Amino acid sequence: MATSNPSMFLLTVNGQIEGANFPEYDDLYCKYCFVYGHDWAPTTGLEEGITQITRKNSQSSHRLIWNFPLETTFKSTNPSGWPQLVVSVYGPDAFGNDVVRGYGATHVPFTPGQHTRTIPMFVPEPTWRLQKFTGWLLGRRPEYTDPKVVAQGEGREVTRVRSQGFVTVSFHIMTKDMKKMGYDIGPSSPANTASVTSGWSTEEQQ
Repeated sequence: MATSNPSMFLLTVNGQIEGANFPEYDDLYCKYCFVYGHDWAPTTGLEEGITQITRKNSQSSHRLIWNFPLETTFKSTNPSGWPQLVVSVYGPDAFGNDVVRGYGATHVPFTPGQHTRTIPMFVPEPTWRLQKFTGWLLGRRPEYTDPKVVAQGEGREVTRVRSQGFVTVSFHIMTKDMKKMGYDIGPSSPANTASVTSGWSTEEQQ
């Protein structure tokens, strides 16, 4: 009896926002969201979230540790618009105002298995010195109305930015029915192969 071809494939994203390195700042928290194309839709899990506030300590080499879980599944009919993870880090300034400390984005890894990504972070900069001074005085720093613009790239080339800090994210990626739909994104290394030798993520065990 012939089996019908699937009309869509699934991508499961597990992992965690492990932590960050912002030498100049402390008491920070992180917001995240996924950005994806029109052919994609979430089926389970959370598309966005916010971590707890964390402080540096000597045991973690002065890194900020969140270990905040990520868990969501997407369905799609083609890989175009593959999901990206956008992260935004916030914390208090000298006056206690909550201000953005960095934006960053990375594509969800394309191959099944375990992956770690270190995301460079940046902040928009004021165009004029007067804006910078009044922003500092009033506790109003330049920030994006919608952090998802970080993943889109359109219009960012006219924004003046400054690099500061890094966020580390670990991923465990599983896919289903991609090979049946003609897409071959098998493990790219022996390390990845070892992590997907059994279960739903192997593509072979349908």
